Amino acid sequence: MSLPVALTEILACPLCKGKLKYSAKQAELICTFDKLAFPVHDQVPVMLETEARQLTAEELEAWTSSS
Repeated sequence: MSLPVALTEILACPLCKGKLKYSAKQAELICTFDKLAFPVHDQVPVMLETEARQLTAEELEAWTSSS
């Protein structure tokens, strides 16, 4: 189950305040600037830096080239 589009449009990265991209496949919100992926559990975004994971170089390339 994915996040509502309206929610993904208003959420921002808690670190840089930049726009996030949503990966429904991995249930994560992606910040390409900070190179972080924030998890989404049961449609609830976990917007904590301590819970985020670092994007790999390959993932970052895929996200930045798809923009």
